[in-house]
Amino acid sequence: MSSHPLVQVVLPGIVAPEDLQIRHTAVPDPGPGQIVIAMEATGVSFAEQQMRRGRYYDQPPFPFVPGYDLVGRVLSTGQGVDPGLSGRRVAALVKVGGWASHVVVDAQDAVEVPDGLAAAQAETVVVNGITAWQMLHRIARVRAGQTVLVHGAGGGVGLILVQLARTAGVKVIGTASPRHHDALRELDVTPVDYRTGDVPAQVRALSPGGVDAVFDHVGGRSVIDSWHLLAPGGTLVSYGSASTRDDTGSKQWPVLKILARTLLWNTLPNGRRAHFYNIWAGQKFHKDDFRARLHSDLTEVFTALRRGDITAPIAAQLPLTKAAEALRLAESGTVTGKVVLIP
Repeated sequence: MSSHPLVQVVLPGIVAPEDLQIRHTAVPDPGPGQIVIAMEATGVSFAEQQMRRGRYYDQPPFPFVPGYDLVGRVLSTGQGVDPGLSGRRVAALVKVGGWASHVVVDAQDAVEVPDGLAAAQAETVVVNGITAWQMLHRIARVRAGQTVLVHGAGGGVGLILVQLARTAGVKVIGTASPRHHDALRELDVTPVDYRTGDVPAQVRALSPGGVDAVFDHVGGRSVIDSWHLLAPGGTLVSYGSASTRDDTGSKQWPVLKILARTLLWNTLPNGRRAHFYNIWAGQKFHKDDFRARLHSDLTEVFTALRRGDITAPIAAQLPLTKAAEALRLAESGTVTGKVVLIP
């Protein structure tokens, strides 16, 4: 056992952020093939907001420790792991368990963070960066000169997506609330206010022949509109159902509806394609491929961050024990950038 105390934030059930619990216990030793990471930064993402409401489609049963990803230093290594990893800064995508001072992961799931990136800076692009990169380059396979529509362009994934797209020479139309419009214009993105007027009509006016790809995290009615905005041969990438965050009823149903639609649309003879993106696809049955993709794509994202191709603002940094405040802030819709928890 390590001499360090283990501090974890526990989500006990469907509760208000203030009812998160703090648990203190001993840090476990790593098993064979495992490492213990001393967390330096972990993020508040949309997934935790859904989990708190019991709305994330494959969350574990309560109680559990939330936290989708983390960045930290390797504290100890288990049998069969290169001891030289100790002290290195790594990032890991975990889905749950990240809101803790120490996290045990399989060594093969850790991706080294290049020198020159601070922990909180790297943390802003782990889940959001992998998501943006894979949707843009692995699914939509965008090419220079194309035009894409990014919903929620001022959000965590959206902001990275638009910057990666611009770096690839792609024209971007981005829906966002007006407070993000100036920042988007500075990134050479054409902003559209999704709160006023007819979004599809505004997009059609900007791109009369349709767009080559749409990235939609909204779900519901938005997915149907997004499909109809595609140019022939275009790609719809749906990656969530944010519009149903506060709904009651089945948490699987909004996702299943989108999946059913994408299957149906893909049978139509117009050359358009529809995908529901899941960052965990292939993890169970194609683990080696999944890990290889993750390593490759996160390394690309870290390189883009170091080069300055992308910046991901930090909205606030709060200590792990203030997770309730951090979650409340992230849910408020008043901040730009990632809310980060530090030890």
